[in-house]
Amino acid sequence: MTKRLSDKVEDYLKSIYHLSKGEGRVSTGQIAEDMDVSPASVTDMVQRLAAENPPLLDYRKHQGVALTGDGKKAALEIIRHHRLLELFLHEVLGFSWDQVHEEAERLEHVISEEFEERVAAVLGNPQRGLHGEPIPSRTLEMPDPDCCHLQELRTNQRGRIQEVNDDDPGFLRYLAAQGLIPGVEFEVIGYSMYDDNLRIQIGDGKEELVLGASVTSQIQVKVLE
Repeated sequence: MTKRLSDKVEDYLKSIYHLSKGEGRVSTGQIAEDMDVSPASVTDMVQRLAAENPPLLDYRKHQGVALTGDGKKAALEIIRHHRLLELFLHEVLGFSWDQVHEEAERLEHVISEEFEERVAAVLGNPQRGLHGEPIPSRTLEMPDPDCCHLQELRTNQRGRIQEVNDDDPGFLRYLAAQGLIPGVEFEVIGYSMYDDNLRIQIGDGKEELVLGASVTSQIQVKVLE
């Protein structure tokens, strides 16, 4: 995008991308809940973005909104900024993985494309972020997803943690304390159908963890054969 978008507009586009997984439509109610704003404010904003030239959203009353091609590119640009910044803050400046999200939220709107490219070069042009999430490429393409939620696995299945929810610093500290970080391999050794708890064994050791759905729903994994 050559036109400079406001921080608020970029936040809306990023929210819609995450809610829709980059495809399909989302309701204004979902956006309002995700961004903690009123439904009326959302309606005003999405109507304005749909009227942009070129339009950033496709808005249809009672059918929700979808990103246009230009809207998706703008969303992926800000997501690329965010995930590169999180890695930079951690690997270069020494921030812990539960501190970087809020800092990156503030910085993602103000860095230049030249700064972005220098950060990417310093980091070795990474393909995944600090919390395991894929980083959009320089040409703003997102790799096809190759993972699922941990809560979908059952007894005797093995997997590798790919990505974790990075919105809650307390949750990240909990995961780190349990050894549940991207790259760790595990095996599901038990499943309770009554409360959806999973019992997993980490690595080749004897350590076992019992995890509820509130945790397993926020961890993305790659299933191993």
